Amino acid sequence: METLNEIESPETYSGFFCFFYSYYLFSMSFLNPLSSLFGTTSKIEIEPFLAISNGKEVFVKGRVITLQKQSLPKAKNNSLSNIWAAIRRYSVTSIQGIQVIVSSSGKESKVMTDQDGVFECLLPYDGERNVNFRIDSKKDKYQAGPAQLRIDLIEASHGLISDIDDTILISHATEVGKKFWLSISKNAYTRRPFPGVSEFYHRLKVDGGNEVFYVSSSDWSLFDLIQDFLKYRNIPIGPILLKDKHINLKNIWKSGGGSHHHKSEKIRFLLDFFPEMKFILIGDSGQHDPEIYSEIKQEFSQRIKAVFIRQVDKKSADIPGRQQMKGELGFHFVQSTEEAIKIAESLNLFHP
Repeated sequence: METLNEIESPETYSGFFCFFYSYYLFSMSFLNPLSSLFGTTSKIEIEPFLAISNGKEVFVKGRVITLQKQSLPKAKNNSLSNIWAAIRRYSVTSIQGIQVIVSSSGKESKVMTDQDGVFECLLPYDGERNVNFRIDSKKDKYQAGPAQLRIDLIEASHGLISDIDDTILISHATEVGKKFWLSISKNAYTRRPFPGVSEFYHRLKVDGGNEVFYVSSSDWSLFDLIQDFLKYRNIPIGPILLKDKHINLKNIWKSGGGSHHHKSEKIRFLLDFFPEMKFILIGDSGQHDPEIYSEIKQEFSQRIKAVFIRQVDKKSADIPGRQQMKGELGFHFVQSTEEAIKIAESLNLFHP
């Protein structure tokens, strides 16, 4: 079985946890009030995440947050540099109640940000390749520059929906301390994928003709990290759908945790938005992927070609109901990517 041994002793990351939490208390009590005092919170930015089209409509998603300069990750960064970057990443504030004007090809939609600063809308698609975003400065006290995102026109008839943590990215999602340490002490270039993931996903995409989608319980503050990780590790890029709940320095250890119901909603959205597409589902046994995928498989049995579950430990296979998933639903619980590749070959998943 591929192991998750990536970190040092518990004493190492617990020490950094204490440092991080101490800095958090300092920043919340001193730095944040100073920021407000000097008026920097009046500057905000639009972060566009998604603009995907099925040929008829464009689904757009993004968020509005306080402007915060982020440093670019480097493979040579040490733990302290990465912790500092994590502090800056999670020190932003989501802005509720901002009207974002989303436009493409002369069509315009005005949408309000929710309590997490997130907005989404649908626009008609007529061949235009870009979506534009702006805020009406006359109505809002905040200042923000315009943004633009290229529309991803998806015409494939087959798709792959993949989880991220402990599916392609070693995360220790079931162990809060280890996961927290990795999330703050490493960056996009120093996080490690499971062996063979790049080859597996490229074969599914290139040879099998599958469009790749990522649905994860990570929060939107990790969007750029995930994109950079995929590029650096040569794993196929595709639309990324994350959890809307805003995570900040107060609750950073909750990133990736809590309810995973949103994953079911986002998978159903993809099935609805691409009604002719058939999917492969890939997840892991550490949290609730098997149960979520089981519901999807039963509801959309003719549209789910295969389900792969990376088995992160022996105990997870004994959770009630999972043995039945193997027999009744045809789930493939695998201990390595190599095993998954062999099964995919036997199922002709590398042929469109």
